[in-house]
Amino acid sequence: MNENKQTSTELPPYSDSIWHATTPLPEFSPLAEDVSVDVAVVGAGISGLTTAFLLAKEGLRVTVLEARKILDGTTGNTTAKITAQHELIYDKLISTFGEEQARLYYEANEGALRFIRELVRDHGIDCQLTEEAAYVYGQSESSLQTLKKEFEAYEKLRIPGEWVERIPLPITTCGAIRLKGQAQFHPLSYLKFILNELVRMGVTIYEHTTVAEVEEGTPIRLSTHDKHTITCDHLVVATHFPFYDPGMYFARLHPSRSYAIAIKPETTYEGGMFISMDEPKRSFRSVMHNDEQLVIVGGGGHKTGQGGYTLSYYEQLEQYAGGLLGIRNIFFRWSAQDLITLDNVPYIGQITEDKENIWVATGFAKWGMTSGTLAGQMISSQILGRETPYKDVFTPSRFKGTTSFTTLVSENANVAKELITGKMSLGNKNIEELQNDEGAVVSHNGKRAGAYKDQDGQLHVVDTTCTHMGCELEWNAGERSWDCPCHGSRFNFDGKVIEGPAMKDLTPLNAEQ
Repeated sequence: MNENKQTSTELPPYSDSIWHATTPLPEFSPLAEDVSVDVAVVGAGISGLTTAFLLAKEGLRVTVLEARKILDGTTGNTTAKITAQHELIYDKLISTFGEEQARLYYEANEGALRFIRELVRDHGIDCQLTEEAAYVYGQSESSLQTLKKEFEAYEKLRIPGEWVERIPLPITTCGAIRLKGQAQFHPLSYLKFILNELVRMGVTIYEHTTVAEVEEGTPIRLSTHDKHTITCDHLVVATHFPFYDPGMYFARLHPSRSYAIAIKPETTYEGGMFISMDEPKRSFRSVMHNDEQLVIVGGGGHKTGQGGYTLSYYEQLEQYAGGLLGIRNIFFRWSAQDLITLDNVPYIGQITEDKENIWVATGFAKWGMTSGTLAGQMISSQILGRETPYKDVFTPSRFKGTTSFTTLVSENANVAKELITGKMSLGNKNIEELQNDEGAVVSHNGKRAGAYKDQDGQLHVVDTTCTHMGCELEWNAGERSWDCPCHGSRFNFDGKVIEGPAMKDLTPLNAEQ
């Protein structure tokens, strides 16, 4: 690897995924009347749209409600690998769930890949779907035994992985597991087809429509912020972080951010999808853009709101990619937020055991293309009264002993620490010191506040207390947002909610006071 290769490129000033930049999406109006349907799907990412698509095909009356814009969350900011190889997962699954359920996890994700592949083939969807081998690789002798244990798990579960000593990247490895027959695609091109099909089938889709209240029962009644009512027999909560939380999901999900850049390399990229098992994590895949091959280089995960100077993660990716492949140009940079469960397996099914007509899909970690598709398959099947062999593996009501308990205690201890630390810290900068396009926690009238001075010099000052559970927010320079270090809520620079669990905007403050 050429660690000293220099580049003269610069990171783009604003975050924008290659998927959004290359895919104009239809726009939909907010809900302006009361409606009655069989199923209300709240959340317009891959899980919500796939669920709506499969139910509408069966003749059910479905509506999709999105608080912001369709596909504007994690689905539009993924690296879009479609694979059942989820880093080092199978040895852990055997230890936690046993071999039978670990095998079902693999079969479920392979089934989601097969669903996408067949839908693309049958309808001729132009979404750059290509078959690729997936690799998880190690670079240190200390990681070799862990990687070998994972390969032994593949053999126990009859997963057709292969042990290889080298990978087709200029990286020195101690070994790697290759899983052939996986895939990658352009996720928004794929989901744009599903959107068009939903419209054709008569599914009503509403953007900028926030559900404020859920009245349980048969039927369920949803109320929006604008006081409109949706009456439905089934509710599907597909909002990434559940907007409706009777199951204390905020304590059972770990929010994590990670980063990606799309580069034109100086060297040849031979194909394949790669992820490292060593820290810092590094991920690679190719993509076509304007008839030339780019490489998406990702990594740099950290808990939301606890990353420090977040632009540095992009800079580290730029430096790493430049040393490894050389960089002619950086076309895009973006980041995503993922939610990780206590045992690393998504929560898909009834939101709680006693609520038979409310469903949830969340906790996909970094593997939302298969998990989101699987969620659509499983939830639609269960609403239609059909059995699914994967129900017990993904049920949100599970609690798998020591692993889940230890993670639960650790995560909530971290939340308590952040809550106390945030309340004790005041801003270390004066508003007058801010430069254009700079944000910081500041002291405002003797209290903690958040200030951002935009490129025109206008100040935007907000109360930094998260409207979810009162933790103090931190500035995210890479995305120009206020992020919660406790449960992952995010707000834009003028206080509008970007991601839950928070539902209420931040309080604006008078910059002149």
